[in-house]
Amino acid sequence: MALSDLTADDLGQLESELAAQYAALGDRGLSLDLTRGKPSPEQLDLSERLLSLPGEGDHKAGKTDVRNYGGGAGLPELRAIMAELLGVDADRVIAQDNASLSIMYDLLSFSMLFGTPDSERPWKDEPKLRWLCPVPGYDRHFGITEALGIEMIPVSLDEGGPDMDEVEHLVATDPSIKGMWCVPIYSNPTGTVYSDHTVSRLARMSAAAPDFRVIWDNAYVVHTLTEDFPKVPDVDTLAAEAGHPNRFLQVCSTSKITFAGAGVSFLSSSRENLDWYLGHTGIRSIGPNKVNQLAHARFFGDAEGVRSHMQKHRQIVAPKFEAADAALRRRLGGHDVVARWSRPEGGYFIDLEVPDGTATETVRLAKEIGVALTPAGSAYPYGQDPDDRHIRLAPTLPPLAEVETAMDVVGLCALLAACRTARDGM
Repeated sequence: MALSDLTADDLGQLESELAAQYAALGDRGLSLDLTRGKPSPEQLDLSERLLSLPGEGDHKAGKTDVRNYGGGAGLPELRAIMAELLGVDADRVIAQDNASLSIMYDLLSFSMLFGTPDSERPWKDEPKLRWLCPVPGYDRHFGITEALGIEMIPVSLDEGGPDMDEVEHLVATDPSIKGMWCVPIYSNPTGTVYSDHTVSRLARMSAAAPDFRVIWDNAYVVHTLTEDFPKVPDVDTLAAEAGHPNRFLQVCSTSKITFAGAGVSFLSSSRENLDWYLGHTGIRSIGPNKVNQLAHARFFGDAEGVRSHMQKHRQIVAPKFEAADAALRRRLGGHDVVARWSRPEGGYFIDLEVPDGTATETVRLAKEIGVALTPAGSAYPYGQDPDDRHIRLAPTLPPLAEVETAMDVVGLCALLAACRTARDGM
């Protein structure tokens, strides 16, 4: 039954019942965390063998001694493995240090300071800089553009990707729009997978800025929750055919595949973009951690080794997503349109949509009884969700039993906040 169908007396009775349950949970002294999409200890244990690799005496990759300086593009053996997973040529992939976030920060910083291969001037010298941000989206993306003083423009993320009518209009008419964030597979936090039609439009659309860029963050390209892996579109070929060979800058990493603090990051793009990037990184660095790259190459063996490894992750993570969905259904399923949530087939997050104006209160209520959530609004530029509706949930880190408890608390808090808002509106 929808809360709007309840009488004032019935709504008051429901609120009293929920408040009593809330108080009882508060007495349990919970301390649960659903804030960030971290791998669990069990997932990290899957890569324990990495700690003994490459091993004493194993320090050659071809003719390269990985213990020494140089090799700014990374080891060809590991680049070839990731290239197969991304569906691109190995010579169009470079391997760097542990965080793709660092690559993304570099990409924008270098563009600000020096401009891109297609820029007339450094971006810092432009009269205005703007960037498209599909929402709900990734808060760390928004943190980069905000830190660099680039104005962010939210565009809605629909079932098959960003609202392309809006994107095409904005990009074609405004030369100050220099780029766009995209998480094309299992988007953070909704789990959206971009449709082929959306990808094609992104590759082919006209842009008023000749140096328009799409940062294609393929963080979850192999993070499936099913037995199948997603199709990876060849965006570079599509863009090159449309006359935009330098449009896409694709990044990913092994951070959630092996060790989050000791993975390997990758950048795939046109040869011109890669030469531009390596030209700047060659000044700030004398090469990435090739010992770690060799360890990863030994650990995986080939692309099929990565896929096999990710199925082990799935066996740990998928039950947590199933438990989260079941807990939310138990709490919220009997109350029509109180909330809805994503049921992703991969990635690390669930996007919970609560009634307008109640997300902040839901997060506050949960925190008061020991369940930490990402702040409401974090999936929007500047932390401002205009409808105060979206909450990002990250079920991967806690043990399964804690996921069930935490999601039950979230559902209760969402229902209690909705009930109080409905009562106040009478």
